[in-house]
Amino acid sequence: MKVLIHYEDNEDTELFKSLKITLPKKWKTGPVQKLLDQFIETYNAAFHKNQLTSSEMHLAIHKSEDGDTSKTKTVAIASDEIVVNVLGDYADVYVQHGKSTTLAEEKAKGEAAKKEREKLLETTVQCTRFGCKNRFPKGGPYPKCQYHKAPPVFHETAKYWSCCPNKKAYDWETFQEIPGCETGVCTDVKESEGQKQFFGGTDLREQLAGGEKLKSIDDFNKAQAAGGTDAAPILDRLQSVMEELGIEAELYEQVVNGIRTEVTNKNASLCEAEVLEAVKADLGNKLKSAMKNIAAEQLRIK
Repeated sequence: MKVLIHYEDNEDTELFKSLKITLPKKWKTGPVQKLLDQFIETYNAAFHKNQLTSSEMHLAIHKSEDGDTSKTKTVAIASDEIVVNVLGDYADVYVQHGKSTTLAEEKAKGEAAKKEREKLLETTVQCTRFGCKNRFPKGGPYPKCQYHKAPPVFHETAKYWSCCPNKKAYDWETFQEIPGCETGVCTDVKESEGQKQFFGGTDLREQLAGGEKLKSIDDFNKAQAAGGTDAAPILDRLQSVMEELGIEAELYEQVVNGIRTEVTNKNASLCEAEVLEAVKADLGNKLKSAMKNIAAEQLRIK
């Protein structure tokens, strides 16, 4: 197993260094601290004017965000983390300034953050205005907020607020950063229980046709988790059930992908949500037909 360790945490590029280390067999199941110590020993021998101290450094890796390889974030590695648990062959590892933490410290920090979050949720409420992220004590005082006056639109890959159609985003983080177009005071009272919480592609087409079908907040939450349609989680749950019944995942995926191909060949203009709905409906009809055939066969046997 080989790893590539880099030191680039310095304004002076002349002090950068990369080192390829072939790990001894015992190191693979040992702590990553050994890698850090080995690198710093080699580095200090080469850069006498920029000596590094192992106790003041830590190792980190770059990870893609939500599967998007164009966006990465730096994730620190606990000093007692086992090498094979966090690094693959030829993994790129980065030496950075700042003391490392242990797994126990990270766990304690995570538990403390969780308790703090639970306490916050228990003692505060979320502003009900579109796009406002403020939380405040139940019953007030109510802080000032910047919000959107109309629901968001989630259509295919585009995300934007219906009151600000010229400010579009194509990932969730950028969408959340779109500033509100209105200012006011936070509230914990919903304007209307039946108020639509978001618009999708179907809504846009209905608006063009002169009509609009409302969705509840539950539909909004499902759409958030399933890319705009509840068909995806239904198909996922069905796959899990099929596997428990002894039907291989490969066979299930072959059938679903086959139906998907049939749907898109018939109508290539369908968006992803519409394709999934059509696949769900067709697969449901086929399963229903199969169950009826089994029932008919059982009656003939009797």
